[in-house]
Amino acid sequence: MSDLVIRPATRDDIADIVAMLAHDPIAAQRESPDDLGVYDAAFDRLAADPNQHLVVAVRDGRTVGTLQLTVIPGLSRKGAVRSIVEAVRIHHSERGSGLGSELMEWAVEESRRLGCVLVQLTSDARREDAHRFYERLGFEASHVGFKKQL
Repeated sequence: MSDLVIRPATRDDIADIVAMLAHDPIAAQRESPDDLGVYDAAFDRLAADPNQHLVVAVRDGRTVGTLQLTVIPGLSRKGAVRSIVEAVRIHHSERGSGLGSELMEWAVEESRRLGCVLVQLTSDARREDAHRFYERLGFEASHVGFKKQL
């Protein structure tokens, strides 16, 4: 297995990231890889916010994974800083390779480096395999999440 590089995403990575988002059966209907303009605008918003960390995992010059890490300062937990991991995707050719674990380990270590005391994430209720994966990494299914479409 060749070396893996986890680095900040650039504008040149957008098409690869969107392709991974759209390849996911649950998320496919809400993504539009044929219209990258909306993603360019979103990338600009992310790049302008120092609390947003959109990263890609690259192996042999190929983008094979991505996630977004958001750092949130707060008052609860005695003013604790926490992070949220979102949009974790592994290229279908890399599933089962250990890449997901490496990417999540990076997110935990980066959160620690940024002063976070807690790393949290949500996962669609239908993703039972993902739930087992996160539990193997030491995450605890301690809360129930709610969403409201606007």
